[in-house]
This record gives sequence, structure tokens and C-alpha cells, in this order.
Amino acid sequence: MSKAAINDVQAEIKAQERKKSFRYYLDKFGAVIGLVALSIILTFLSDRFLTLNNLMNIARQSSINALLGLGMLLPILTAGIDLSVGSILAISIMVMGVVVVNMGVPPVVGILVCLLVGGFFGWLNGIMLTKLRLPHPFISTLGTMNIARGLALIITAAAPIAGFPYLIQFLGREFVGPIPVSFVLVLIMYVIFHLFLTRTKTGRYIYAIGGNKEAAHLSGINVNRVLIIVYSISGFMAALAGLVMVGRVNSAFPLAGLSYELDAIAAVIIGGASFFGGVGTVWGTLIGAMIIAVLRNGLNLLNVSADFQMTVIGVVIIAAVFVDVIRQRRSKKD
Repeated sequence: MSKAAINDVQAEIKAQERKKSFRYYLDKFGAVIGLVALSIILTFLSDRFLTLNNLMNIARQSSINALLGLGMLLPILTAGIDLSVGSILAISIMVMGVVVVNMGVPPVVGILVCLLVGGFFGWLNGIMLTKLRLPHPFISTLGTMNIARGLALIITAAAPIAGFPYLIQFLGREFVGPIPVSFVLVLIMYVIFHLFLTRTKTGRYIYAIGGNKEAAHLSGINVNRVLIIVYSISGFMAALAGLVMVGRVNSAFPLAGLSYELDAIAAVIIGGASFFGGVGTVWGTLIGAMIIAVLRNGLNLLNVSADFQMTVIGVVIIAAVFVDVIRQRRSKKD
């Protein structure tokens, strides 16, 4: 091979490496860049956007979806999905309302009951998926979504429950300085989940199952056990998000969390996770939740109607999924 041909090959290799490097950084920091760009645009469009009061309002508004998204991340990492989180949120807080407000049980016990109910319905999703061998989590979680919502409506005949003790209201209403307690809780949970996914065997197994379920099974991973854990945690996080909601409005109502699973899925996918499994981080999910919160907040500041806001969020979700599909096609070619 001539020297000129060798130089051409080397130049082509370097060009490909630069291209892959650019793609790598775009995949890794694309959501952050999107959040920064969106914030800059809204700063120019509204002088109220970049005020401490509004930024803390965004942090507070993002808390529920950030917690739901964190729970949703785990099923999506395993190439699954959990459509039941909104309904699990509702049944968890309704049971807590009956126990604490109607029966007079201490609030600490009520909080534990709420979290246990959420974890139980998540566990039920995992059992149906693994032991009943339902073909896809879409089916099991869709069933649970309807069961949990129906029970939430039945237990109080669709009536809301109000008048919760201060301890339950604390998570949703109080502040640490200017920072909402709910957002402090979000940050604590994200650190815990980051350590769980990166420093524990179960966390690594979750990524392995999402990457190749069959290969994970052949390598000795107890796939069913991990999936049950994943969906149990997702249910637990839905209940925790419900606690924050009750604290904020001092009320539990059976239609709480309606369609919240869509925003949670959007946060995970916008944050760089893949519907195909094995790809995604907790911090990406947090950025995704913040993008949705910032977008909603900015549209409110600009007096955009709620109907049009839904359209905009829908377009963003479709765009995020489209990017995920393109990313997967590109990785297969590489």
C-alpha cells in the first residue's frame, strides 16, 4: 500500500473516531444541553423565570415526577415498563388516608402502610411477570393500573380524604431555607439509587438484564428475582411520590396520579435511557424530570393554555423516543 493510501486510511480512522467521540458526548450530555438551552430561552422570554422564587417553585413542581421517574428507570433499564405507577400512587395514599384520618392510627404507621401498599402492588407486577409468565410487563402493569385505580375508588366510594397530620404534610409543604423539603428528598433518593445501580451486584444485574436477558440468565443471574425487586421498588417509589403529593395538598383523592406514568416515562427517556434496555442513569432521569418541569413552568409564565401544553409535552416525548430509536440503529451499525 502506498504512503498516500496509508495516510488516507489513517485520516479516515481519525475522522470516524472524532465522529464517534462527538456522538458519545452528545449522547451523554444532550439532556443537560437541552435543559440549559431551554432555560436560556425562557430567561429571555420571561423576566420572572430566573428568580429564586420561581426556581424553587420548579424544584417543588418537579419533585413528584422526579420520584416517579426514578422508580420508572429500573423497569426501563430491564427493557420493561410500568404503566401502573399513577394508580399505585392513588391506592397507596387512599389506604393511608383511611388508616390515619378515618381510623386515627399514628402518622408514622400510616406512612409505613402507604409505602408497604406501594411496594406490594409493585411486587405483584413482578410476580405476574415472572411467575405467571405474562409475555410483557405492559400487560401485567396495565392490569395492575386498572385494579389499583378501581380499589382506590372503591375504598372511600370515590370520596377524597383531607386533614392529614403535620408529619405527613411535612414532605410536601416545608422548606430547608429556600429549598423545598420534597426536592431535598429527591436528591437523597437519587444519590441512594446512583449508589445502588453502580456499586451493588443487583444494580449491575439490572443493566445486564436490559442488555441481554438471555445472556444474563445463562451467566447465572437470577433474572426473575431481580425483576421482582425492580417492580417492587417502582411501586415503593410511586407511594413515596404520593406522600409528597398528600403533603402538598393535604388531601388524598382516588384520581390522584392519573396519567402520571406518562410524565415519568418521558423523564426517563428524555434523560437518555433507552426503551430497548441496558442504557440510562439516575442523573439523566433527574435532568429529564427537570426539563419537563421547566417546560411546563415556562409555558405557564407565558400564559400558554393547558391544552397546548399537553401538545408540546407530547411532541417532546415523541422526539425523545425518536432520538432513542436513531441511537439504537446507529449503535447496531457501529
